[in-house]
Amino acid sequence: MRRVKKLRVRLLTAFVIVLFTALPGRSAPSPPTSSDPVLVGAGDIAACDNDGDERTAKLLDTIPGTVFTLGDNVYASGTAEQFAQCYAPTWGRHKERTRPALGNHDYRTAGAAAYFAYFGAAAGDPKKGYYSYDLGTWHVIVVNSNCGQIGGCQAGSAQEKWVREDLAAHPTLCAVAMWHHPRFSSGIEHGDEAGMADIWRALQQGGVDLALAGHEHNYERFVPQDAEGKPDPEHGIREFVVGTGGKSLYPFGKPLPTTEVRSNTTYGVLKLTLHPDSYDWQFVPVEGGSFADSGSAKCH
Repeated sequence: MRRVKKLRVRLLTAFVIVLFTALPGRSAPSPPTSSDPVLVGAGDIAACDNDGDERTAKLLDTIPGTVFTLGDNVYASGTAEQFAQCYAPTWGRHKERTRPALGNHDYRTAGAAAYFAYFGAAAGDPKKGYYSYDLGTWHVIVVNSNCGQIGGCQAGSAQEKWVREDLAAHPTLCAVAMWHHPRFSSGIEHGDEAGMADIWRALQQGGVDLALAGHEHNYERFVPQDAEGKPDPEHGIREFVVGTGGKSLYPFGKPLPTTEVRSNTTYGVLKLTLHPDSYDWQFVPVEGGSFADSGSAKCH
């Protein structure tokens, strides 16, 4: 009898569903799908004296998309041996889908030669270290914030001119830029990098929505702001500092007026889902990490 009753209930339920979806203006729900591209990564990553990079690499194992790095890819001196022994076994598992950026530790090997040899064409011109590419409907700009290595980052420098020319040549609704030294940070190990102000200004005037940086070994999210650090909700750039790739974690000082969220308690990666006119962000902590952050915003 119980089986008969269950069968009757199932048949009745199926009839109600068919009747409901057949009504004018109704359609059967579709499972959520998304083909929008994903950017995922962090900076300040690999060292052979701890397992932080292995813990964040395990996150990459489960997240599809394009992997970015925000500099200081391997410690302490970015040598070929350190790339082979410390980076390759962890984040190197995802080398074929990685688009890297340069850090100051990568330049401890002259000309960052081991970095360029390891990443190859994906790292851009070794004389510049900056490049761009398209990802879905988004334009991605990778800046070299090691300004002294490439003739400066000030207005009129080769890189600043290139940023303006590149954005003019790739008009898109949504764009993201990334580099190593953060323009803004409330960390006390390094803090703000005022030398990136002119690059920031060029990016903002070109319509860039997001800036990603490392160098400070922590996570910090800011409101959209201009090159001087003033909130600009209409045209400002939102910065994420994501120096949580695995090397170590640094302390904070007093929050900046534009700081929204920050944490230095866990390693993790930032996942960006790039929609045609908006983006979702998610800070994904390593296993056992208690901090997380997520949200969405429209492009300019």
